[in-house]
Amino acid sequence: MNTRYQQIIDINHIASYTINEQIDDMLALGQSENIKPAAQDEKRNLLLAIDVQNDFMEGIGSLAVQGSRADVQRLTKWMYHNMASLTQIICSLDCHSMMQIFHPVWWVDQEGNHPAPFTIIAYEDVVQGIWVAANGGNERSLEYLQNLETDHKKKLCIWPYHCLEGTVGAKLESQFTKMLYFHAAARSTAPQLIYKGQNPYSEMYGIIKAEYDRDQYINYEVLNSVSQFDAIYIAGQASSHCVLASVTQILEYFSDNKELTSRITLLEDCMSPIAGFEDSTRQQFEVLQERYGIHIRKSTDIVL
Repeated sequence: MNTRYQQIIDINHIASYTINEQIDDMLALGQSENIKPAAQDEKRNLLLAIDVQNDFMEGIGSLAVQGSRADVQRLTKWMYHNMASLTQIICSLDCHSMMQIFHPVWWVDQEGNHPAPFTIIAYEDVVQGIWVAANGGNERSLEYLQNLETDHKKKLCIWPYHCLEGTVGAKLESQFTKMLYFHAAARSTAPQLIYKGQNPYSEMYGIIKAEYDRDQYINYEVLNSVSQFDAIYIAGQASSHCVLASVTQILEYFSDNKELTSRITLLEDCMSPIAGFEDSTRQQFEVLQERYGIHIRKSTDIVL
């Protein structure tokens, strides 16, 4: 390509609150490249980028993931080196309000105190009155907690306020955004942005569905999109939670189609777990690899 990686990405500004991503410049640079449009690709390659957002970036995010800065550098380098063969990019974005079941303001104890971040709240804690939904809705909250335990899902964790609608923390990381739109201009294709996690009564780690919700919403748009590609590459944050949940949900939906699930590759050096989940995350990915035939590889080993 005519454009150098350094003209697009300033590695010193990865995981920083860059106000102006210079998108006009990125579009102009991308349009100057002589690369065939993505619509002409014979082999269709997809990047599914999970929650590459400021609030998950170390050094600046309210729910920072250690290693995320280097992950973005490796991911943007992989995107750059595979520009001519990377057909489409789908990005998921966590998008929350303040009043959600996993934020501190939702709950109070008997003294009227809100739980500290990373407090675990179980069904019995609410039954016994240790925690109560602050603004009513205790019955709905109990329903959620009971279903988490019945379905053996993750326990309800009270997270720091993160990815609040309209805040800079909810935005895609600035340098990733620049590469995203350079790709869009260079390949004459638009990125697909998928917002998740807006149901106040549920957590939604995965891109496909919530941990539990009454309406049993499933994002068929993403599932249908994924099925159209010959190869699917997955990266993002955090590998222990939103990446793992997204991959698991996609694989479970296509569980009877191993030809499709074997098209999926995790870019293991472009994602990091929340501290304390390193071993369990690796073990769960290995189970998925054995069960569904997915691939786990370093980005530096993959040339499209």
